[in-house]
Amino acid sequence: MYVLKPGVKADPHRQWSLPDRIFFGYGACHILAGVFLDQPPLPGFYAERVIPAGSFLGYHVYLTNGVIAFDYHGYSILDRLLEHHKRVWSRQYDGWLCAIRRVDFNLLSTADLNKRQMRGPDQYLHDPIPRARRFIEQRDHANASAKALASA
Repeated sequence: MYVLKPGVKADPHRQWSLPDRIFFGYGACHILAGVFLDQPPLPGFYAERVIPAGSFLGYHVYLTNGVIAFDYHGYSILDRLLEHHKRVWSRQYDGWLCAIRRVDFNLLSTADLNKRQMRGPDQYLHDPIPRARRFIEQRDHANASAKALASA
């Protein structure tokens, strides 16, 4: 797991200069998910979020069709993604727990996101929507999702 240096997420210039995978893995996963849903490259996907208990860190938004998932890693089996996420955060925080909830709000709405302590697209140094769109367009979704499914 990649660990950001202290202060990176709070510094718009440093956060924006992160490589795409790290940018969308550590602070903008909800933007990636919102752009995916805006123009879905595959049918049947919806967003879910990992909500850590109490004051724990480890919030995450990903897309799934119930079997496979897509996030900054690419495609994987949903259960493996969640197991990996829980394992990583449990190593960092003793007693780490979370809930999984289906997203029932607009992932590209600043008002909806701010209600949940997330930044809206207009609150980054530059517009993250084109960056997310490029990240998504660089993937061969049909082959990558089929490969993930075959690994089950």
